[in-house]
Amino acid sequence: MKINEVWLREWVDPDIDRATLLEQLTMAGLEVESVQGVGGDCTGVVVGKVTESVRHPDADKLSVCQVFDGTDTFQVVCGAPNVREGMISAYARVGAVLPGEFKIRKAKLRGVESLGMLCSADELNLGDDADGILELGDELVIGSDLNAALALDDVTIDLDLTPNRGDCLSVRGLAREVGVLNDLVVNQVTTAPTDATIETTFPVELGAPAGCPRYLGRVIEGIDIGARSPLWLTERLRRCGLRSIDPVVDVTNYVMLELGQPMHAFDLSQLDGKIVVRAAKAGETITLLDGQEIALEETTLLITDGKGPVAIAGVMGGERSGVQSDTCDVFLECAYFAPLSIAGTARRFGLHTDASHRYERGVDFDLQTQAMDRATELLLSVVGGNPGPVVESVDREQLPSVQRVSLRQRRLDELLGVAIDAAEVDTLLHRLDFTLVDRSEDAHDGIVWTIESPTHRFDIEIEADLVEEVCRIYGYNRVPSRTPVTGLALRPVALERSEHNALKRQLAANGFQEVITYSFVDPQLQDLLDPGVEPLALANPMSSEQSVMRTNLLPGLVGALRSNINRQQVSVRLFELGLCFLPGEKLDQTLVLGGLLWGRRAMESLHDRGDAVDFFDLKGEVERLLEWCGYKSITYAAADDPVLHPGQRAAIHAEGVEIGRLGRLHPEIEQRLELSAETFVFEFAGDAVLTRPLRTFSEISKFPSVRRDFAFVLNESVSARQVEESLKRALGDALTEFRLFDLYRGKGIDSNEKSVAVGLTFQHPSATLTESEISQFVEKAVTALERDLNARLR
Repeated sequence: MKINEVWLREWVDPDIDRATLLEQLTMAGLEVESVQGVGGDCTGVVVGKVTESVRHPDADKLSVCQVFDGTDTFQVVCGAPNVREGMISAYARVGAVLPGEFKIRKAKLRGVESLGMLCSADELNLGDDADGILELGDELVIGSDLNAALALDDVTIDLDLTPNRGDCLSVRGLAREVGVLNDLVVNQVTTAPTDATIETTFPVELGAPAGCPRYLGRVIEGIDIGARSPLWLTERLRRCGLRSIDPVVDVTNYVMLELGQPMHAFDLSQLDGKIVVRAAKAGETITLLDGQEIALEETTLLITDGKGPVAIAGVMGGERSGVQSDTCDVFLECAYFAPLSIAGTARRFGLHTDASHRYERGVDFDLQTQAMDRATELLLSVVGGNPGPVVESVDREQLPSVQRVSLRQRRLDELLGVAIDAAEVDTLLHRLDFTLVDRSEDAHDGIVWTIESPTHRFDIEIEADLVEEVCRIYGYNRVPSRTPVTGLALRPVALERSEHNALKRQLAANGFQEVITYSFVDPQLQDLLDPGVEPLALANPMSSEQSVMRTNLLPGLVGALRSNINRQQVSVRLFELGLCFLPGEKLDQTLVLGGLLWGRRAMESLHDRGDAVDFFDLKGEVERLLEWCGYKSITYAAADDPVLHPGQRAAIHAEGVEIGRLGRLHPEIEQRLELSAETFVFEFAGDAVLTRPLRTFSEISKFPSVRRDFAFVLNESVSARQVEESLKRALGDALTEFRLFDLYRGKGIDSNEKSVAVGLTFQHPSATLTESEISQFVEKAVTALERDLNARLR
């Protein structure tokens, strides 16, 4: 929210400088994000009056003006189309310096001498209007310095308010805070109700009182829409970040900034029948003021008339209702909308307005009558007109109730860590406008204050809210810092389960980098990487690219890979441990570990040939991980997985249960994702890689090992796993290591066969193996392979 200091100090003016005021706001939880001057640096510019304006003798678009600066009259040649006799404007004398170090000198324009310049708002950095000179109000003193006359030493303060402090989204609300912090009385706007001068009314009906329990409307006839908004009004809007549009909109925006109540003015001639506040019907649409056509949802709260929707309640008016250049009569509305009925509406339709920003956070439900009177008063002073009686429709049962909350002295002292004197708490609660309902003493809790919060503090609901309020005003910097002293109990450690961080450290040690990606993913990417599974769609997504819940980790991993490729990385190894969301009768949230390999096997060096990772690199990394997890034996099985390459994919089994999958992405998927090299992935059930068997100790043999190498001719269909399992069954514990080190196909071997070379290492735990024992092991190995796999020794 943007607010200017001068306007704020008109409401409450503490005897502190600007820096102290800004620090005070920030320390009270109203963070000051930035401070910016309201105009450019200029000297020698005064308030001047055009006493005469005639056409230049040699230029149709120039005027020769006589400008009075309070002391003398000077001739100025001006090209502004709006210059006229009697106009009061900004006059830069000869020698004046405008923003951008532009110095004013004597000049001749088409032969006529010009002593100074009449300035536009753009030239003074007071706006973006460069088509005409700045028109000042008659109340300014001719000859006075412009900086002083317009208070250009003012600043715009940009506040970053937390969502619960909607009561501070106005000058009045912010002034209340400054008044509380400095124990000052805040100046209030005194607006008497405007008497109706006509009997014209427009009926109002509440069709959805839960969303809109109060709606006020008033007809004002005979306005002058061509009237110009006064400078003081447009300047205050500009200094608060809003541009001037027309006098009617300017007034409603001004009341919103001043009091915090959004308002809207309809062109009465465009309304039909009566105003009805209701929910949208199926298939309804509305064209908004910005020309955008919106297909409405049935939960959207609308302002409608006999012809259909005229506005999205609390967000934006419709094109049909907007005030036009020929508008003579307006219907001024002022309503209270429940925050939950407006929350999400603006985001759902891609709209964010000042009104929705306030309604979503909550508006004082007792403010509407005062805001209507204030807006009527300002409108009549700017555009004239004849007001009708105020029509109000209200359902008091649906209006919020005043909150009653209790604060215990013991709990206050516990949470703050410091004892605040009870009398000071009394004062603080009073300064916050809380009504003290009861003040009693309890043997255990000490003094107990029971208060009712004012209607503008709809965020006060529980005791902790009161603790926060007392601490804010008491001052966070007055609460001493203390080092907590406490006994920490040892946390039990599960012997049969690894910690998440231990698993992550292991993967990092293996050369992988952790990524944390969104659980919300692009539905098209999700369908590509998990076809046939219907993901859960979000009711209110942040964007269309994050509108469904992921069912596996591949969308996030692939997205991170593409980001790395775009940043010229040549080797990428990523992993993620996170939840996946599988739809069903109940949403199944499953912990999954996923990983990805892409690019070079090793970083560039003298000894590296630049080989890319392949399926066996992936398989090796998976086996290293599963070995760390404690699995003694894992098996691979053919997998029917449309996401993975038909010839490079497998399901992973441990103890007869499938625990994951690995493989290369299908080439068509790689092509669609524009991946420049083969991409290998793995996924495991989280419980499978976090569960670990109890570790057992086995003594390392002190006796020498013996290795024997063999080459066997096998059928092409026999896998290395089958060879290993056959040998382990035959040799038992005597076989301490199995190593496959060569594979041959070609001359001397049938086309349906292959030669496999293996190294077998034998070792005894308590004795040196004899040649006879080694021969027996060799014979067992050869016999087992001949029997089990029809192998023959080569």
